[in-house]
Amino acid sequence: MTTYRTCPRSGLQFELQAERLMIVNAVTAVVALLVGGVLAIGVVLTRWPSVRWLPADTFYMVLTAHGIDMLIFWIIFFEVAVLYFASSTLLRCRLATPQVAWLAFALMLIGAVTNNVAVFQGSSSVMMTSYVPMMAAPAFYLGLILFAVGALIACFVFFGTLVVAKRERTYEGSVPLVTFGAITAAIIAVFTIASGAIILIPTFLMSVGVVKEVDPLVYRTIWWAFGHSSQQINVSAHIALWYAAAAIAFGAKPMSERVSRGAFLLYILFLQLASAHHLLADPGLSTSWKVINTSYFMYFAVLASMIHGLTIPGAIEVAQRQKGYTRGLFEWLRKAPWGDPTFAGVFIAIIGFGFLGGISGVMMGTEQLNMLIHNTIYVPGHFHATVVVGTTLTFMAITYFLIPALFKREVMFPKLAQLQPYLFGLSMYFFCLVMMGAGTLGVSRRHWDMAFQGAALAYEWPGAAYLMMGLVGIAGIAAIVGGAIYILVTVASILFGKRLDAGQPSPKWTPVPRAAPTVVAQTYGSAGFAAPGTFVLAMVFLVSFVLYYFINWKYLGQLWGLS
Repeated sequence: MTTYRTCPRSGLQFELQAERLMIVNAVTAVVALLVGGVLAIGVVLTRWPSVRWLPADTFYMVLTAHGIDMLIFWIIFFEVAVLYFASSTLLRCRLATPQVAWLAFALMLIGAVTNNVAVFQGSSSVMMTSYVPMMAAPAFYLGLILFAVGALIACFVFFGTLVVAKRERTYEGSVPLVTFGAITAAIIAVFTIASGAIILIPTFLMSVGVVKEVDPLVYRTIWWAFGHSSQQINVSAHIALWYAAAAIAFGAKPMSERVSRGAFLLYILFLQLASAHHLLADPGLSTSWKVINTSYFMYFAVLASMIHGLTIPGAIEVAQRQKGYTRGLFEWLRKAPWGDPTFAGVFIAIIGFGFLGGISGVMMGTEQLNMLIHNTIYVPGHFHATVVVGTTLTFMAITYFLIPALFKREVMFPKLAQLQPYLFGLSMYFFCLVMMGAGTLGVSRRHWDMAFQGAALAYEWPGAAYLMMGLVGIAGIAAIVGGAIYILVTVASILFGKRLDAGQPSPKWTPVPRAAPTVVAQTYGSAGFAAPGTFVLAMVFLVSFVLYYFINWKYLGQLWGLS
């Protein structure tokens, strides 16, 4: 029997089966984050030149597991919970097929465990990219395939729930913007998972001896349709949660629903094509294809992110000014609830994702500059800014809202919870910056020992390179402490936090009361533009963008002089 409960604190309505599935997916995501975080200690302390903790074979095993647990398992488990939240909860309807959703979770869990076991057995240290002809154990590929099938099924359960909500008329007009963002993420996920299956299934068959070979160039091309697009699922999901956080914390309406929805549509059309910047050195693709993808299509995707980067702080500013914070350009920002870990985490994620991840990503999409830095540690600096600062910090921030609303528990260690987004987010800012600096000096992205100690032809790096890699180690440890605080607060709150009033169960969905603080996240509507402070911040971003681009072209001119 379908039952609903209305959370007395947020006004959100949770259907029983959807609620249970959200909880198990979110909890499993946090476990994957814990595993990946422990492994991060080994990665950071080994790349720190003066420590060099792990031997080479152990380092590559640890790095492989760290990448997969963090980039795939932690994020996608959490995103499945977000999909169920954005459909069943925000649209106030039952989950379409709960039994199938449980099957999806089981496949994802079995796949994640299978893959981790294969990696920790030591014969599958092939990194997340797992390029052929370097082969992993069959269980490595089988685990990824099972996980992908489960995630794909979860996406279809999400789509089915949208149909249920429309048929049962649990909402009026268009779906809320947060749900629209989740739809974008799910559409991209279907393309992404299909691409992974297209190339990982023959690679699995090759590992068991059924297929003789998989062409390395074909593998790279199709794998990046999976590998890069995985990040685009994350972008769509965490931006949807940014809109949700603005609505929850401020009652902020989008400045223009149509513009924001159009920006999400640009993601669907162009983000996958931006994966070309991983393939600029590959001989199998034409120059015209590379130019069109990196010089035109990628900028449509960048435009979408810049739109969101303007409209979300703009919506917050409009809401704050309506509450009377109108003095000067930035009183609305100074008087924001910086002690609320949900708001603080989201705002730190927005700034870091835009300034560090966005600017460096566009720079990497320029072919000549890409040749300079592609196999350097600049690249992990970039994707830590997008995946860790952007996605992971956003998911951490929204957890502090979900603990009382979804788990019905009081957040424990509130002072630690307030500190956590600042410690984790700002240390990751510094981590990414010094990593990109080391990459600019040419430090390799994957070699366990940048000094190549004992090599016949050792390379003498400048002292600045060693300094920056040492700072990477210090910042990395600080970020790991921030992540550990998140794990501590989350696990302690869920297991031992004070039980809160769950709300009365009901056999039928009921409309959300209009006074609920989350009501804006569940309705369709726009706010006009009256956000001069946000406009100034956008101009600061633009100037930073131009200056950074010029600096990198200066590096290029010094490297490849004309004669």
